Amino acid sequence: MKRHALNAFGSISPTVNLTVVEPISAARRATPQCTAGFTLIEALVSIAVFVLLTATVAATASAIIRATASIRESTTVAALADRYLEIARNLPYSQVGTVSGNPYGVLPDLPDAVSTTTPSGEIYQIYYAVSYVDDPADGTITAGTDSTPNDYKQVKLYVKNTATGQSQDFYTTIAPKNLEDMASGGALAIKVFDSVGQPVPGATITITDTAIQPALNVVRTSDSSGNWLEVGLPASPQSYHIVVTKNGYSSDQTYPISQTNPNPVKPDATVASGQVTAVSFSIDKTSSLTLNTLSQTCGGIPGVGVEVKGTKLIGTPDVLKFDQTYTSNNIGQIILSPVEWDTYTPLLLSGSGYMIYGSSPIQEVNLLPATAQQFTFVLGPQSANALLVIVKDAASGNAIEGAAVDLQKASPASDTVKITDGSVWSQADWSGGSGQSDWSDPTKYLADSGTISTGGTPSGVRLAGYGNGTFASSGTLTSSSFDTGTASTQYTTLTWQPTSQDPAATLEFQIATNNDDATWNFVGPDGTPNSYFTVPGTTINSAQSDNRYIRYKAYLQTSDPTKTPVLTSVTANYVSGCKTPGQAMFPNLAGGNDYTLSVSMSGYQTATLTPLTVSGYNTLTVSLGP
Repeated sequence: MKRHALNAFGSISPTVNLTVVEPISAARRATPQCTAGFTLIEALVSIAVFVLLTATVAATASAIIRATASIRESTTVAALADRYLEIARNLPYSQVGTVSGNPYGVLPDLPDAVSTTTPSGEIYQIYYAVSYVDDPADGTITAGTDSTPNDYKQVKLYVKNTATGQSQDFYTTIAPKNLEDMASGGALAIKVFDSVGQPVPGATITITDTAIQPALNVVRTSDSSGNWLEVGLPASPQSYHIVVTKNGYSSDQTYPISQTNPNPVKPDATVASGQVTAVSFSIDKTSSLTLNTLSQTCGGIPGVGVEVKGTKLIGTPDVLKFDQTYTSNNIGQIILSPVEWDTYTPLLLSGSGYMIYGSSPIQEVNLLPATAQQFTFVLGPQSANALLVIVKDAASGNAIEGAAVDLQKASPASDTVKITDGSVWSQADWSGGSGQSDWSDPTKYLADSGTISTGGTPSGVRLAGYGNGTFASSGTLTSSSFDTGTASTQYTTLTWQPTSQDPAATLEFQIATNNDDATWNFVGPDGTPNSYFTVPGTTINSAQSDNRYIRYKAYLQTSDPTKTPVLTSVTANYVSGCKTPGQAMFPNLAGGNDYTLSVSMSGYQTATLTPLTVSGYNTLTVSLGP
């Protein structure tokens, strides 16, 4: 009788006869026998199961190690926080403060001042920030109902792991034995807002004063309303220096009286006992500005010196916040990044051997927050006498395309006529309605969603009203296609008015360009259909350039049915070839005071200036009225 048993993988394996044992001859030993064992598939399955189990165990072990480390880290930090907060609590109240802070005291306020090493070898840095609290329970200094606003102190403890760079903070409050600290002082009420007056939370506020003893150096953070109130400051005239910064934002500050700035617009602050000194600061997201120095054939000119001036003043009468000189790089560019919002005027430095034949935009660039913009100089050989004429619409200020500029001289007699280059497409009237494919009537457009109104006061585009004071929730308007005249067109910026809307309403744009006047793929500033122009003055993506035709699409939306966005004008700026908008250049003139200039354009009144003197390099702006 033979018995069979299941092997480890569930198959039946033959077993030896337990009752009969036969001797094995040599011949029989040489005969192949069927032996029990693993097949190849069984071996592979076994290996796979082993690997899977090993990986699972390893992952579990790794997770346990990480969790253990995290728990150990939390426990260590909590123990350190408890120990060092207790040190602050046990100090005499007069010593609860930081070495260079307000209030002054013995606690360290620099990360590298105090370090401690745990038994497991981690090194932690310990430092503090302490501030007075003006408790409204007994009045406040801002309301004029509390002459001693330093009611108690708030202690903020930082525990920083030097290996990971991570820090945690802990708070406690410490009150004096009496109801209120008897030391008096003044207060600084600091407000931080952006370019349109909205509060900026999370801004870093650094307050220093070396005129008082001990010297003050504290760092605070603006609250959700962009405010910070620093109370309990010693009285001191025009010595509190305040700097406001935020990552990715411009900076603002007070300025000391100095030889180079004897009359600061915002001098270092004065603090008087029992009084509040209010100081406001304006910061916003930074931008970038690229200056291009090009020849008349559009090639970059390296080594050109340019001075760039802003308009913001830090002192009167003419101490500018931004006034820097640069030299164009090997491809004829100067890149300013990051730079804050302002109106910048680039000026060509003398000695370069060039003079300005035109620019785009004209003469200056209005740089808005969080934008990337371009400014282009077209330069030519310098001559002893030259005249650059800029022709603008008197009402809108836009450059006028195709205006005839006639410059005549009496002796020796000469007569030269030039046509201004055009680089602006603007629409400010949609009253003609939809149905126009190609731009010819400036009051018409291609199509809308049916939830758009082009009437009303002031004239412009709105969401359609329902007659009961409510509006449609959304709508779109698509313009006619505009022909720039050449495929060598560089689109620069898209702007519109008004520049801001009601908080409940949004106005956004996309543009499309092509060379066949048929393929319209609308995209935003990053060149994809998923983005939208939301800030006036944003640079048009370079992928849209080298196309002759352009359209814009406006998207209007509201979350409040009683509100609607409004569009009163939209302008696309572009440069065809190296042309400059609304400008005509007359180089190599003879000079003299017997010139006559006449500027004419269909639909405008002709402007004539005589006599006109030309001496050296001259720039003349002519505004034409309808």
